[in-house]
Amino acid sequence: MRTIAKMSVLTLLTASLMAGCAKPQTETSASTPGAGTEKAKEKTELTFYYPIAVGGPLTATIEAMAADFTKENPDITVKPVYTGSYADTTVKTQAGVQGKTPPDVAVNLSTELYSLLDMNAIIPLDEFIAKEDKNWLSDFYPAFLANSQTGGKMYSIPFQRSTIVLYYNKDMFKEAGLDPNKPPTTWEEMAEYGKKLKKEGRWGLEIPVSGFAYWMMQTFSLQNGKNLMSEDGKKVFFDTKENAEGLQFWSDMARKDKIMPEGVTEWATVPSDFIAGKTAMMYHTTGNLTNVKKNAKFDFGVTFLPQKKSYGSPTGGGNFYIFKDIDKKKQEAAWKFVKFMTEPERAAKWSIETGYVGVRKSAYETDVMKKYVAEFPPALVARDQLQHAAAELSTHNNGKVSKALSDQLQAVLTGTAEPAAALKKAQEEADKALAPFNK
Repeated sequence: MRTIAKMSVLTLLTASLMAGCAKPQTETSASTPGAGTEKAKEKTELTFYYPIAVGGPLTATIEAMAADFTKENPDITVKPVYTGSYADTTVKTQAGVQGKTPPDVAVNLSTELYSLLDMNAIIPLDEFIAKEDKNWLSDFYPAFLANSQTGGKMYSIPFQRSTIVLYYNKDMFKEAGLDPNKPPTTWEEMAEYGKKLKKEGRWGLEIPVSGFAYWMMQTFSLQNGKNLMSEDGKKVFFDTKENAEGLQFWSDMARKDKIMPEGVTEWATVPSDFIAGKTAMMYHTTGNLTNVKKNAKFDFGVTFLPQKKSYGSPTGGGNFYIFKDIDKKKQEAAWKFVKFMTEPERAAKWSIETGYVGVRKSAYETDVMKKYVAEFPPALVARDQLQHAAAELSTHNNGKVSKALSDQLQAVLTGTAEPAAALKKAQEEADKALAPFNK
């Protein structure tokens, strides 16, 4: 018994010693795969808000581009969040900023520059830009950069940018005895053509009012005088004789000449009507070009907006912004993503898939874009119109200022106000909204 007991004690002691020896071996074994190698990089996840304001299945395109970025940058994961229209995206972005949960990077209207600055929501990008090739920024079209900077600093990078163009149905031109290769070039010609093109069940022209009435008004302002605001976003010039003339012409086409619908025409209805053959001409963003190309069952043309004293269109669309109250590492990752999304090949691809202008000059030097415009010359119209383009309406307190104008434009187009009186009222309301920024 004593011998058995002694053996049991020895056995236990041996087992204990073996266990004690084995423990360091297990730890070494567990750490061996990482021994002598660099620690795996910690993943950075970016939340990316983006809107869609034109027709077509573009969410899939955006998500594919984000996935391609992650393949090239495995330490960064981009989470694309479709946030609806531009207006919806603005609301969600501002709510995120106010709730201390901003997106890391977002495409918002280029015109939200001052609003986001007033919220202290975004960072200037000059520090990042300075590290790029000296020609990097100058490769972007100057007209698109106009809404991207203020006070000598660059706050956003152009992405899905546009000008307003005139689309016209060539088959309907032929039917009306008009030359399908000679679209209207002046206001007077547009009204004259509209009368010839209008018939039962079909308008001669449609111009959207809802959502972007101020943007459409800018076309008439630029073509007959000057832009609607100062470069510093602190003043507007609504109440002018030239603007009243432009608004009167717009109103007359609907209420007097009857070549376009009276009242408020919906933004999304206009391209649908054009594709369905319910209107012979339309004003709309070039961002709908690919949608029209894919769905129109007729021959159509695209041209500069008709002029009065000169050609003119405001630029439009969205820019990339990087947000302030996020980790520096995320800001650096967001900058990588912005650069990736605006590389020439990618800018060309985005332009082809949407109709938006390729925001960089070098996008038009890529083989894929050269081939596309050779087959489809209308893809160059909006880009070529940039020589006559100006910044979109953008001011401090931008929501109130643009609403003041849009409300009065709708009043004129619905027949409840006269142009001069409406613009005077819009000017007064905008001046009140801007008063705090002019002390």
